[in-house]
Amino acid sequence: MSTESPQACEALLAAAADRIPSDTARLDAELLLSHVTGLSRTSFRAWPEREVSGKQAESFEQLVSRRIDGQPVAYLLGHQEFWSLPLNVSPATLIPRPDTECLVETALDLSLPANAQVLDLGTGTGAIALALASEHPDWRVSACDCVEEAVELARQNARLLGLDVSVARSSWFADLEPGKFDLIVSNPPYIADNDHHLGEGDVRFEPSSALVSGTDGLDDIRLIVEQAPGWLNEGGWLLIEHGFDQAQAVRALFSTRGFVSVESRQDYGGRDRMTLGCWGAQC
Repeated sequence: MSTESPQACEALLAAAADRIPSDTARLDAELLLSHVTGLSRTSFRAWPEREVSGKQAESFEQLVSRRIDGQPVAYLLGHQEFWSLPLNVSPATLIPRPDTECLVETALDLSLPANAQVLDLGTGTGAIALALASEHPDWRVSACDCVEEAVELARQNARLLGLDVSVARSSWFADLEPGKFDLIVSNPPYIADNDHHLGEGDVRFEPSSALVSGTDGLDDIRLIVEQAPGWLNEGGWLLIEHGFDQAQAVRALFSTRGFVSVESRQDYGGRDRMTLGCWGAQC
């Protein structure tokens, strides 16, 4: 479609939705056009014949082409909402998923001290840590990531949101300052290195370091479960997100290490996607 002259919003959206290979093609198109024009998605429905300039239409078409190539909408926009918080994202980090909000809900359901010490391992954009801090400003929330770009992005998101979350560079516990926590939470890599999904869809554009963890996807989870007790207060909790088919294996890791009250919780699709356990005699 020529973009030299003004184009009607609906014509642009319809043409883009026909070409984007996605189950959410129309939504993707609306988000991209809203990003380019500053117009709300609601306005596209209320005034479908509203025209946008040729320059805006051209910018929109460039984004649509990148989306057709498979680039995630969040990377094209530079932001993603999580727990109603607007987060900046980049190709250096995993894009926060809606199902990870279930991890936040589970953490908030725990009986923790009023001034709980909380650690988010492998924080990426800072999504989990920032969501928890937004709900409990009295908690002392820390986070870490092994990727410097992710550390800077999480710090930037904390500043923009005005949330007091400290972010350090560390490969899991390796480079953290000594401390004890009432809750350690993590959404670590948990995909097997030969999983065919790694070559499909949006995942192709996300960093493999945030996705892949050994031949069975459990290498990082094993390490976290093994080392976490040294960083937990008596009665502290470890909460980990994992793959939909890994719950039994992860529960076994928790129990073998000595965690009690071990159980798995479900995501919005009704799949076992997170496991938690309590550490010490005070559980």
